[in-house]
Amino acid sequence: MPKIFGAALVVLALAAAPSATAVAGTTAEPGQTHGQTTGRYIVTLKDAPEAGSADAAVNAAVVRASSMGARVSHVYRHALHGYAASMSAATAAAVADEPGVRSVEPDLPVRIAAQSVPTGVDRAEADLSPTAAIDGKDTRVDADVAVIDTGVDAGHPDLNVYKAGGKNCWLPMLPPSDMHGHGTHVAGTIGALDNDTGVVGVAPGVRIWPVQVLSPFGSGSTSNVICGIDHVTEHADEIEVANMSLGGSGKDDGNCGKTNNDAMHQAICNSVARGVTYAVAAGNDHNDAAGFVPAAYDEVITVSALADFDGKSGGLGSATCRTDRDDTLADFSNYGRDVDLIAPGVCIRSTFRNGGYSTLSGTSMAAPHVAGGAALHRATHPGASPAQVKSALVNAGGMDWFWPSEDLDGIKEPLLRLRAF
Repeated sequence: MPKIFGAALVVLALAAAPSATAVAGTTAEPGQTHGQTTGRYIVTLKDAPEAGSADAAVNAAVVRASSMGARVSHVYRHALHGYAASMSAATAAAVADEPGVRSVEPDLPVRIAAQSVPTGVDRAEADLSPTAAIDGKDTRVDADVAVIDTGVDAGHPDLNVYKAGGKNCWLPMLPPSDMHGHGTHVAGTIGALDNDTGVVGVAPGVRIWPVQVLSPFGSGSTSNVICGIDHVTEHADEIEVANMSLGGSGKDDGNCGKTNNDAMHQAICNSVARGVTYAVAAGNDHNDAAGFVPAAYDEVITVSALADFDGKSGGLGSATCRTDRDDTLADFSNYGRDVDLIAPGVCIRSTFRNGGYSTLSGTSMAAPHVAGGAALHRATHPGASPAQVKSALVNAGGMDWFWPSEDLDGIKEPLLRLRAF
């Protein structure tokens, strides 16, 4: 008999570390307390017994839940079969006893974390990539990348935003605009245009799909995030890469979330199976990433942050926007066996809301360097699976950074290196 399971995810946070230049928001939505359930639940259905019956099963479950007094807010058909709804605890218990229901889990709050070549692009050697072809002539990389975040400034002159591909899971009646800035910053590191203004991204000109799962305050819910993953999966024949610079406490059960009833893990596994490569932030708690999701999931590319101030190896760069030691693991970055790559994540200049630019620090800033690298690989290897993309990036990585420094796990992860992509 299905039961209501406590979610492994307690609070998701955008993985932007505090810096002298900007601090990621930590404000909950009105009336909410971080980690507190609010009568909202995520319902995951069992696999449909016959091919083609999944939609019918989802529709029937939604109708049944509505008849029981639930107010459905999201319906999942692609990365997951199920829905999110507001209901009483008694109704949730009754829904859990329905024969087609796999699990019911609380829907918990989520919250944050002249043209120049940013230090991160320089250090990752994207400026030497023949596919990126960074030369100021606006050559565009042929790939599509989803930014699951606070939205993206669709009118930013330094970004190629695919407006028709956008989705607002936080407030569906509005476009996925970015009034926070975090998502636009991530998008710029991935693919800012190679023109004569602002900055340039790792994969210049890639088509950015803005997927808003968080409010202008940087807060939202797990159900919103799954809605974003569901949208990406629906368009898996177009979207090659997705970036998730957010995370919270949880673990990988080694079974795609089916053992510990982690709906977000199930959704990501199904999305990866459809061919989407996910780059995710390791987190900013200076702890083992094994205790944080989605960083702990084996199916994603987990990225820690390098403190690099001059775009070069050697440890000679002087600290700029925040205090740290050049060429070392950032003093806030998570580490551990689940980390696949390290990439620049300190004092990264990129695009920002309202057509502007800003400098931010965090594993949030490291992950999009890898997302851009994944886009470069997929642009020249269109049939590559997520596992093959991950392997290509890891195998091409370098070891020219100082270790162990702040790294306490005894493992030196490869540094993103894209000159051959």
